[in-house]
Amino acid sequence: MFRERIERMIPDADAFFAAEQEWKSIRVNTLKISREELLERLQAKYEIKEMPWYENGFFVIGEDIAKNMEYYLGYYHIQEAASMLPPLVMQPERKDFIIDLCAAPGSKTTQLAMIMENGGMIIANDISISRIRALTHNIQKAGAANCIITNYDARYFDKTGLKADKILLDAPCTASGKIIKNKKMIEKWKYWRVKKMARLQKALIRAACNCLRKDGILVYSTCSVEPEENEEVIDYALQRFDIEVEKIELKGIKTRHGIKEWNGKEFEWAAKAIRIWPQDNNTEGFFICKLRKC
Repeated sequence: MFRERIERMIPDADAFFAAEQEWKSIRVNTLKISREELLERLQAKYEIKEMPWYENGFFVIGEDIAKNMEYYLGYYHIQEAASMLPPLVMQPERKDFIIDLCAAPGSKTTQLAMIMENGGMIIANDISISRIRALTHNIQKAGAANCIITNYDARYFDKTGLKADKILLDAPCTASGKIIKNKKMIEKWKYWRVKKMARLQKALIRAACNCLRKDGILVYSTCSVEPEENEEVIDYALQRFDIEVEKIELKGIKTRHGIKEWNGKEFEWAAKAIRIWPQDNNTEGFFICKLRKC
């Protein structure tokens, strides 16, 4: 059933299932080291390619990239290349008050702090205590000094009364876009999980919309390819809240627009959202949509 669904979504389904990833990806932590100095250090140890779409991202080949002094000191963070995109879409500024609703383990949180140069404030929230341990570790290791960590069920975060300039909702998902790293996901795929996650995602985006200030920005993302977890969630929010989709434009990376029709539902706004398919850039699959509160 999963293969049939992918064939309905894209014309090159065979390439989707065949895609494989050789290079690992890392992000420079400019809170602690310059891009140039880290590149010089790592080129002596590894084969490195610069990331076409992000100056602070590198592709690396090496078995021990989590076992060297630069990593332990927090000079770089091991982060999936496509996962670096939602903070770039958000374009945070130094003065912003940002809520990262589902922040653990902190890859995007620390990237936001880095872009903001430790200015403003980030509420880094997660529901799981065990995941918050990883979030805390990564924030401390990165030297991200503008983060406050909270342990709250994000479905009800609007009950806190907080209103943010910008919100990142990198929602829990079925992670079907990770197939490039794990082909066994095909065997484990279950439609009931897609529907279960979609219900959770709708509850999360409801809270996110309520927490957003007027003219504020909400970036919604998942590493799932399922329309029920992506386009249908955005459509749910558009029908219930005074928000609009803003067009996303990224340079240096191949993107495709969102799915415009699925199971009889039409999404006229989908051309403004983006999908990153694994076969296009040798990354995980990702869906990203940028919303503005009217």
